[in-house]
Amino acid sequence: MSFARALRCRECGREYPLDPIFSCEFCFGPLEVAYDLDGIRAAVSRDSIERGPATIWRYAPFLPCDVEYKVDLGTGYTPLLRADRLAKAIGLDTLWIKNDTVNPTWSFKDRVVSIAIARAREFGFTAIACASTGNLANSVAAHAAGAGMECFVFIPDDLEQGKVVGSGIYNPTVVKVRGSYDDVNRLCTELSMQYPWAFVNINVRPYYAEGSRTIGFEIAEQLGWRTPDHLVAPMASGSMYTKIWKSLQEFHKAGLIDEPKTRMSGAQAAGCSPITTAYEKGTLNFIPQKPNTIAKSLAIGNPADGYYALKQMQETGGGAEMVTDDEVVEGIKLLAETEGIWAETAGGVTIGCLKKMVASGFIRRDEETVAIISGGGLKTLEAVVDALEEPLHVDPRVESFEAAQRARHGALVGTQA
Repeated sequence: MSFARALRCRECGREYPLDPIFSCEFCFGPLEVAYDLDGIRAAVSRDSIERGPATIWRYAPFLPCDVEYKVDLGTGYTPLLRADRLAKAIGLDTLWIKNDTVNPTWSFKDRVVSIAIARAREFGFTAIACASTGNLANSVAAHAAGAGMECFVFIPDDLEQGKVVGSGIYNPTVVKVRGSYDDVNRLCTELSMQYPWAFVNINVRPYYAEGSRTIGFEIAEQLGWRTPDHLVAPMASGSMYTKIWKSLQEFHKAGLIDEPKTRMSGAQAAGCSPITTAYEKGTLNFIPQKPNTIAKSLAIGNPADGYYALKQMQETGGGAEMVTDDEVVEGIKLLAETEGIWAETAGGVTIGCLKKMVASGFIRRDEETVAIISGGGLKTLEAVVDALEEPLHVDPRVESFEAAQRARHGALVGTQA
């Protein structure tokens, strides 16, 4: 059973029934799910969680939906990998990579969509939709196919081809909108008022957003029921970043971990950095930006949770950093070359920002750090293809290979030049 008990306004605290609504009628603040944490504490233990399935559904009591309505594609409980080679390269003693590239549609969005679609089915919706920078569209289309629901995904018209194909393969209605993600989101907000569809990140957003908490639950469990010193996460709307911190606090209130002391830091691309820019100016009031970056999955110029992300940085002693497009590509390559993980551009942003925060001393060498890698690199081939070394072209003869190798790299190991 779910222990979700109400929707609560993040601004004025007013509570509402668990309906498909997303803003407070009194102050227009955003709504989020409130839980009966005493009930969870009485019903859940470390042992009961560890006996659960190796998916996000092992945390079912913490989720705002009835598992009877789930569409389970095998999302979650992704690897938390110790990254010693990358740690050495950037100057950390202990670094972990939370590798969400291995989710069913190769991004963390499978977490939030799993929750949103379960709640949408519980509400009786028969069609599901979203405004997306790509990964969300892929996940919504896949889950809709698994549920047999009609599906509409709305995306900017300049999206990477891999993400367009990654949605189209599931046969939804794909709608390319001339403009940025913020234009797409405005259109979908209007459509949500006219059509009886579950827009996962609009009218069922309070439930959708809760799925990101499962990242924090998993990290704490995988670290042996404790929290890291520092955590770095990519930021688009800022929702994932804030929900991870919420999850750690909830695990503590449920008696599963000690009080978290994790410093929470966020990563953005310089070409779309409203949250980081506000952080650097020392203000909680961000100014929307027009995106211009290869990190299209993070290209939200008017982030819905920007204010709350900035407040969280203050509360946890964390911070924010930004990287150029060239540094994004360098981050993708560095992670791949040291740890064998191929991330999309958001991962390059995270690694690039992590590297800069370590170099500046903001993240100390002795801080045990977790970096969130939120999506897989096959979706964003365009970002790195021109930065890779050309293959050697040889005839099918040993001599041809050795000559090409010597010309490019010198003598082979174990041979003489």
